Amino acid sequence: MSSRRMLIRLTTALLAGISLLSPASAASPLIEEGRAVYNFRCYFCHGYSGNGQTLAATYLNPKPTNFQQAEPASFTTARVMAALQEGKAGTAMKPFAGIISTREMQAVAEFVVDEFVRRKAENTRYHTVENGWPDHDRYRDAFPFAKGEIPLSRPWENLSERESQGKRLYLSSCVSCHDRGAATEDDIAWDSRPLSYPRNNFSLAAPAPKIDAMTSASPYALHDIPPKIARMTSRERRGEKLFQVNCAFCHGADGSGQNWIGKFMEPHPRNLRDPAFMRDASRATLSHAIREGLPNTSMPAWKSVLKEAEIQSIITYINRAFHPVNEDAAKR
Repeated sequence: MSSRRMLIRLTTALLAGISLLSPASAASPLIEEGRAVYNFRCYFCHGYSGNGQTLAATYLNPKPTNFQQAEPASFTTARVMAALQEGKAGTAMKPFAGIISTREMQAVAEFVVDEFVRRKAENTRYHTVENGWPDHDRYRDAFPFAKGEIPLSRPWENLSERESQGKRLYLSSCVSCHDRGAATEDDIAWDSRPLSYPRNNFSLAAPAPKIDAMTSASPYALHDIPPKIARMTSRERRGEKLFQVNCAFCHGADGSGQNWIGKFMEPHPRNLRDPAFMRDASRATLSHAIREGLPNTSMPAWKSVLKEAEIQSIITYINRAFHPVNEDAAKR
């Protein structure tokens, strides 16, 4: 017996032996064989629950079929068999003829139609008492991230306190098996991260060492170059010096937060050039953030370091160098 067939049979026996079946009813041996083949071959694109909400699906166009939304009257075992045997032209669905046997294809077709199309069931359930998971509900705050209801890439500042708690729980307890959770429409496929910091002893402290050829090739190096601005006022020049000495380490010399250390931080420092953020920012809100810091971020309170006039000089510089600031507070 081939190792693949043995694995499938062992998986079938496992599923039958530890109560992983959907509670609706005990399924036939053929359907259980199909469940094992599906969980070995098909889950990567179609998902364990047959809804196509997987990380792989985010890279595919068109998307994998969502079996949970299929109509039982038209989505038959013959239709699934045809797709397995011949594949689907213009999609990532390849033919499985020659890869799995005709019986295995028939088993998968029976399983998909019975489990997802007719019964709208959820396939296997791993976190059971029988599998050594008592009180799995204690992880309930992390469930939205595991199920893909909240994408893991959603910024921390856009999460509620409970959602933030759930994300931390997910990252500490669930991510090794669930990867980053099923991707949703507002998820992002890539978010760059630096691999090391600092590099080649580079420092923002004056006088900064010359950027060598290796460092200058980094996509982060350009964000450590301050903008050149002509005819600044004395207050703007004072703000520039204060910003570059105190703020540029995290926010980048160009205010974007896209520098090395900024990309290490989670959440990332504010991008002071971002119109979406700066549209709602004001002198009052920026002053408060600098003075008091921001909870659950790396932004410290500067009220014991910077005087109020210095804080206002920094904001004046931000207004000139990065993005206009709403002057909704009395000018100081």
